[in-house]
Amino acid sequence: MDRKRRFKLILAAIVSHGAWGFSFLASRKGLDAAPVFVLLSHRFGLSFLVMNLLLLMGVGKVDLRGKALWKPILLGLMEPVVYFFGEQYGILHSNTSFSGVMIAMIPIVSTLAAAPVLGEKPTVGQLLFSLLSIGGVVGIGLMNRNSGALDWIGVVALIVAVLSAGAYTLIGRGISRAYTPFERTYMMMGVGTAVFTPIALIQTRGSFTDYIRPLGQSTYLAAILFLALVCSVACYFLSSYTITYMTVARETVFSNLTTAVSVFAGVIFLHEPFTWFGALCCLVIFVGIYGVQKTG
Repeated sequence: MDRKRRFKLILAAIVSHGAWGFSFLASRKGLDAAPVFVLLSHRFGLSFLVMNLLLLMGVGKVDLRGKALWKPILLGLMEPVVYFFGEQYGILHSNTSFSGVMIAMIPIVSTLAAAPVLGEKPTVGQLLFSLLSIGGVVGIGLMNRNSGALDWIGVVALIVAVLSAGAYTLIGRGISRAYTPFERTYMMMGVGTAVFTPIALIQTRGSFTDYIRPLGQSTYLAAILFLALVCSVACYFLSSYTITYMTVARETVFSNLTTAVSVFAGVIFLHEPFTWFGALCCLVIFVGIYGVQKTG
């Protein structure tokens, strides 16, 4: 791989996972006005609408003729559908430290699974630096520990989230030659809309008025626009692009960057306390990401 493409891939990974770090802030603001599945329905419904507008404008192209549709549908079911189910209920039924540690396991689980599934064997250096980056996330989770209860529902849900995120990466890389990044993103947004919208209507007891009422609040609308346009359309497209050309070990380690960015977002926008231990953990995450890229 030439230096120019490598730079583009690393930049795409930094932008996508960095922007996802702000998604927690936007989701927190959005959930003040709407239930979780209404928010997810609005997020992916708007994303799918934008993807279709891009098609009409000729910006993107989707050609699914003669292709096995079940593969991108399965991709969309793994993420966003199954992942968000697991993440939301996992966080609800566990404490911050445990959920943070579990989500941090996604890169190492994906990397280990890529060896038998895709034949991508990570180097010893990549495994060690990946564990170092995970250690930074674990440190942040312990720093933000709270008294939330931990029960078996939370444990199972977070395991499901980790496995689905790993499956998303493996499936996305496995079908990257048959489906373009735009096609994969389009199908993911479509599957998310098709699943979350009926659930949202059930959550609002079939009331369309209650379903659209949150959109009248400026703060909620701003949060949804950011989540839909940036965190869904742009970031999932960039993620699909990096998965196409990067090995699983190199791509998934950037997910820990999301945690580091979310810490800084909390300090800047929510005035959460800043500690030198938190800064050290973020530095450890950055060192781990850099090491994985250099030791491949």
